[in-house]
Amino acid sequence: MKTTRRLEQALIKLYNAYHNNLLNPEDCKACAVGNILDNHDSWKHLTEGHGSLKLSYVGRVHENLGRKFNGYTPLEILQIEKVFLDACGFSTPLCHYNKRPKNPTSKDILFDGLSAVIALLCEFDNIKNVMDFSKLFEQENGFPTYHLETFLA
Repeated sequence: MKTTRRLEQALIKLYNAYHNNLLNPEDCKACAVGNILDNHDSWKHLTEGHGSLKLSYVGRVHENLGRKFNGYTPLEILQIEKVFLDACGFSTPLCHYNKRPKNPTSKDILFDGLSAVIALLCEFDNIKNVMDFSKLFEQENGFPTYHLETFLA
């Protein structure tokens, strides 16, 4: 499957973070965006709150100048983080009194968050969701409509 460079790089970073237990929704260096942006937390200055879609003054300046961070605009970065946090079960923007999952670093919760992020990243680049394998389970007259080899090619 053909992808963009920014999508490929983001997928590699998220995959490695997930499997190396380096993904944490409550740490701006280790969340989805933190990992995509090489574990830096400078992106937090683009927003008024972790999980908010509202750009700060700094974020608006960067957005208006057309700046990108590892290929993503400030607004895309905020959308990625919001989708990740929401799919992990947080109420956004993050605040000490808002709803949060009991175990935010559970592999199941992180997988849900990553699945939502990957769907969004694919949508940004007009690419079919790379994690959508639903066609593999379609049948016609009791036989598979598609074969695994089709998806792996």
